Amino acid sequence: MSFININGKITPVDKAVIAPDNRAFRYGYGLFETMLYQNGALQLKDLHFKRLFSGLQQLDIVLPALYTQSWIEENIAKTVQRNNLEECCRVRLQVYAGDGGLYEKNTHPGIVIECFPIDEGTLQLNENGLAVGFAAGIQKSADSLANLKSCNALVYAIAAQQAMTSKWNDALISNTNNHIIESTIANVFWIKGGAIYTPPLKDGCVAGVMREHIMSTLAYHKIDIQQQNLDIKTLLQADEVFLTNAIRKIRWVGILGDKIFTNSYTRHLWQLLFA
Repeated sequence: MSFININGKITPVDKAVIAPDNRAFRYGYGLFETMLYQNGALQLKDLHFKRLFSGLQQLDIVLPALYTQSWIEENIAKTVQRNNLEECCRVRLQVYAGDGGLYEKNTHPGIVIECFPIDEGTLQLNENGLAVGFAAGIQKSADSLANLKSCNALVYAIAAQQAMTSKWNDALISNTNNHIIESTIANVFWIKGGAIYTPPLKDGCVAGVMREHIMSTLAYHKIDIQQQNLDIKTLLQADEVFLTNAIRKIRWVGILGDKIFTNSYTRHLWQLLFA
């Protein structure tokens, strides 16, 4: 049996209940973090909580005084332990903007903590390159909310359905300026002539925790990453392409349409960052 934590109370998943006017359910009004819990600790937790609390401030969601970072970490640990997943799991922490109508103040926000087992291979660099395509008929606005990891994920859900129908591993999403910005679950990087690139946040991609970790770590090693607009032509001329998120770390792309990519530099980066 699996267990879920709602506002500090752990309950069986099949007994969990939300109000019909829950504002995350009705409007996607909330934020979430997907975190790797490994060997008894949250990985990259400072980056996760920095992004979470910054986003809450932007959305004017004020948590109860009890819900400090320490309290949240303690409840994550309790939930992981209750599910017997202390060795390794994926934690999904969602903060929602309370219950009520669209124009009501963000009173009584709440927290939901879930955890899920992870296959061991998920934490390693993929042996086979991902097959990736381009999402069609949907674009993301590069507005002031675009960098948030919000509960409003309709663009990603539709793109993921397209990927599944097309038998891709993932789909790339563009903004309204036709710049490729991310995939359904990851930030995108590409390598050309030994240089590393990623789309800038101003283009509307989610401010990924693994994206920030990779950029800061490589900067420490004096390896430059340039932030640059990405279009289809540029991507298809790349030598290598990889996707990043907090759970899967780096996943290299092997096929994009008729283009086949290599992964020698990506393997080098994996060794530098995670070995």
